[in-house]
Amino acid sequence: MTSTSADALETLSTVVSNALTLIDQLEPVVSGVATRTAQAAEELIGTKPLDALALAHDSATLVKAHATKISLLIINEPFTSSAITKVLRELVGGPVPGLAAAAQVCTAERYTQVIRQDLSWKISRVLKELKELLLRIPKDGKILADDKKTAGAGAVGGKGSIATTAVLWAACDDLVAFAKRGFAGNLSYKADQLRDTLRDVMEELKEWGEETGDDEDDDDDDDDGEDDGVAAVTSGIESASISSTQATQAMLDDFMNSQQYIPRDDPDNIRDRLESCLKRLRLTTLLYQAAAKRRFKLLPHVPSTSETSVPGRLDEVFTILKRIPDRFNNLAMAFYELDPTEIDQLMDQCFFDAFAVSELLVKPWDGQKDEFTDWALRFQVEIKKG
Repeated sequence: MTSTSADALETLSTVVSNALTLIDQLEPVVSGVATRTAQAAEELIGTKPLDALALAHDSATLVKAHATKISLLIINEPFTSSAITKVLRELVGGPVPGLAAAAQVCTAERYTQVIRQDLSWKISRVLKELKELLLRIPKDGKILADDKKTAGAGAVGGKGSIATTAVLWAACDDLVAFAKRGFAGNLSYKADQLRDTLRDVMEELKEWGEETGDDEDDDDDDDDGEDDGVAAVTSGIESASISSTQATQAMLDDFMNSQQYIPRDDPDNIRDRLESCLKRLRLTTLLYQAAAKRRFKLLPHVPSTSETSVPGRLDEVFTILKRIPDRFNNLAMAFYELDPTEIDQLMDQCFFDAFAVSELLVKPWDGQKDEFTDWALRFQVEIKKG
């Protein structure tokens, strides 16, 4: 090995070490352990007020491109340490600090806490997976051996560089997709995901009620009795397929495996409670649909830089929207255990939350009344019944 190549390897080793140190320093900043105001973050990078999502999009795109170069350079002959060093310097000189800056300028006061948390998590994931790839850069001047390239997840000694790169790509793609959806799009997307979870609970409860063997009408006719105002507001909304998270499905499967069924004589009127719950649960899923279409999708792609009450109002709404599916899961457990007292208490909590969401959204973002206002008021009347 010549002195030149030895010097190049030493330089590469130093740059890798510096890059890892930078990521280690930025990770707590991104995750919120260290905080900085948006103004301070903007002063740090010397620019006007930033669009956090656009910055995250561009930075993640560049991280993916540079990571791809590194991944190829460490598995193909000849091993060129100077080329890897160049890519690393470009990476830590722009895209990596850009990710941290995006997390910092995404303040709750402008973007909401819910968007801030999601963006922060996705950026943290990119940094974590990037660090994993950098740790696989060889320091001996040779390309990676086959087992260090192709080992899959769970392999002894860890996954290879190809699998590591694939995971990093997925993290970057996820962040880019999040950024592309924008402010309004992400809030609508989140509401749709939560609605799908509610639909899963509703389907599980319906199936459970049918297991008694009694001749009962299913709840399909609820659609026919749907309020015209509901139909007007939710018209054109495409029904999403049922796709719950693994955790939710595992919980529901566990419930179903250990459940009791409604006895034929039904001394505690469990079936009446179930029918009331299913009717109002359907209304609650419609609330999520209507809110996404008539409130969240009407927000801007990039939130305003001026002070407004909208982000705080949205955080209040999403705190409840995220809580409702968990409460319905608990309510499902109470039904499976045939516990009328617990059922009544949890139903009150679930539908009080649904009422509260409709009340928070009853007025448009700018103004006093619109079409959704009338629908929300009718929703409140219906949700109280039962």
